[in-house]
Order: sequence, then structure tokens, then C-alpha cells
Amino acid sequence: MPRTIVYIVLIFIIACVSNDPFKWVHALPDPWNLSERQLNLYLPQFHNKFPDYKNRLIALNLWRVGTPYGIFCLGEGKGIDPDPIIRIDTSDCTVHILTTMALAESQTFKKAQEEMIDLHYKPDNEGRKKPTYKSRWHYTSNRLLNNPRTPDITSKLAPSDLMESVQIEINRKQNGAEFLDLDWTSNQLVSFIPIIKIDEDILEKLPKICGVAFVKKSYFKNGIVIAHEGFIINKKNLIHASSKENRTVNVDFLSYLFGNDSSRFDGVMFYDIIER
Repeated sequence: MPRTIVYIVLIFIIACVSNDPFKWVHALPDPWNLSERQLNLYLPQFHNKFPDYKNRLIALNLWRVGTPYGIFCLGEGKGIDPDPIIRIDTSDCTVHILTTMALAESQTFKKAQEEMIDLHYKPDNEGRKKPTYKSRWHYTSNRLLNNPRTPDITSKLAPSDLMESVQIEINRKQNGAEFLDLDWTSNQLVSFIPIIKIDEDILEKLPKICGVAFVKKSYFKNGIVIAHEGFIINKKNLIHASSKENRTVNVDFLSYLFGNDSSRFDGVMFYDIIER
């Protein structure tokens, strides 16, 4: 290759790197090693550098890649589940979604905890949100259909003839018992796009960041629809807390969807992320 062309290519690469709006994020310390006090120093900087909410969500997602995996790691800090209401040292798939949203709304760890309560718990009859085990949004499909902060947008991305639906009683097993002891079930019609119908045309319709939830039909017998969830950024990359990788990872969405383990899921739901 002529030297002039090499120089042009190098200049182009350098220009692309320098124009990366999220380059600053990669120079930050790993968030899972920070104390609350240290986190309070960085959160305002995210708000200053990324005043647009969706860009801030992307930046926080990129920052949190590498977070150690820990299943069922949030609770109410007391009672049935004494795990903390919010934490940044570990994540499972839903915890990654909700924690990133809470951080995007907050400039302090204390405020992020308040935001997590708003996101993670249903209002009582008087409209108040109190962190209790039974008031938690335990089921992702229920959250997507009923929580205005993470609204289902699947039907906006694919025509009805590409969709599948299931009428299911959430939290009710085939034997009639509740899957979780909540004194609550809900009959819901859940629509999703089968894995084999997902393509580049559907991804092109996505916003620059959104959520994706993975449907697993074998879970239906337990009153469960969703087996996993994560963020899709830039209509291409999936950022999710991976039990297989034991950390939060950033991977190509279609490669993940159609990889060797593609049979683990049967469909997907997409959902928007709404600022409070």
C-alpha cells in the first residue's frame, strides 16, 4: 500500500477515535471498585458531559462493562430479602438495567437509591412506593407492560403477522401454586418477536438505546415469560450482565442471538427507557 494512502487511513482512524463522544468514559476507574463517596464525585460529571439522558445511559452502560456478576443481588435491606436496595459492586441482568437507569437520574448515590425505589417497586393504593418484597416488580414482562418507565415497544417494530402472543397468568404455575409467594398473579397477553424473525431491518427501527428482554417458552409453565434482559445501544450492541461470562459484557446483538446457544431463547421483546 502506498505510503500516502497509509497516512490517510491513519489520520481517518485517529479522527474517528478522537471524535468518540464516550472516549472519556474509558479512562475512568472501574465503578464496581468505588466507594459511595467516590461515586458521588463521578456522577455529576456524567450529567455535565452527557446532558442528553439517552447519551448518559449509553455512557453509564459502557462504564459498567466488566461489573462482576451476582444473581438476585438486590433486596429491601431488611425483611425477607435483606440485600441492599441498590449496589454497584455486582449485577445480574435486571439489576444492570435498573441500576444504570437509577444512576442516569442521579448525581449522588443516595439519590440513586431513591430512584431505584421508584423504578423497582409498584405504587400502593395511595400511589406511594415503599420497598417491600411483595411490592417489587419481580417479573420483567409485567414491568414492561405496566411500568411507564420501561414501556414495551415491540409492536411498533414488527407487523402483527411476525409476532407471537401468549395469554399467561404471571406467577401462576401449572399446578395452581404461585411461583413466588406474593399473594399476587396477573393474567396478561404478552406479544413477542420470534428469534428467527429478528433481522437488521427490525434493528434499524430501534432508538439509539433501548431494552431487550428474551422470551423462553419453557418458563411459561411456571408463570414466567422472560429469562434474561439487557440494553441494546446504537442499534447493534448488547450490553448485559452475563452469567456465562460472570460479568457485564458488550457484544454484538445478532451474534449473541444466533450463536451456538441460540436455542436458549425463543423470542424477544423490546422496550423504551423513559426519563422520570
